[in-house]
Amino acid sequence: MAELYQPSLLSYINVTLMDYFPILELHEEIQALVVECVAGNSFQDLYGLRASCKLINALADRRSVCHFYDVLSVLCGLNMPAELLKTCYAERNPSMIYMKGIQFFFTFNLQEEGLAFMKLAADEGYERAVYTYAMTRKKFWGDEEYFSRFTRESVDRIKKLVRSLKWAWGSLHGDEFRAKRTSSFHPLFLCSIVANVFLF
Repeated sequence: MAELYQPSLLSYINVTLMDYFPILELHEEIQALVVECVAGNSFQDLYGLRASCKLINALADRRSVCHFYDVLSVLCGLNMPAELLKTCYAERNPSMIYMKGIQFFFTFNLQEEGLAFMKLAADEGYERAVYTYAMTRKKFWGDEEYFSRFTRESVDRIKKLVRSLKWAWGSLHGDEFRAKRTSSFHPLFLCSIVANVFLF
């Protein structure tokens, strides 16, 4: 029975880290880095950390923390406040910039603008953006510039994500994308685009 219990990062922070590692004794800049790392992991972990003390809560309220959220990690059924999304965009959050790129390119057929947003997110190292940007460049222009950034681990993670979101085929795409989707798109690429547009 004990084997079935998998402690989350949240319980680790609230019990182990706070009990055995006095985070409040660290310099404030290091505390801020810890908060940013936790924010990049998940919203649940961030809210657990916020509950630990007032100082950490104040650090988590800084606008710069919004740069580290993965907006796409929020479940579809949960609505993020519009103000939070705007703050993430203002802080150049890579997942938010990526979503804008996907929306502009595939929904509004604004290819130049959409590709620029996807490239910004890819250059920040946002994994989904690297994959989608590379595959988009390959399909539409035959360019393989970003393929060298793929690691075996990142491709495996993208495959798992895409397989978990297969149901996401929707009508959120522009006419040009609908016309091309029956051509020689790589199936993984198709699913990742659809899944990400649907989530936005």
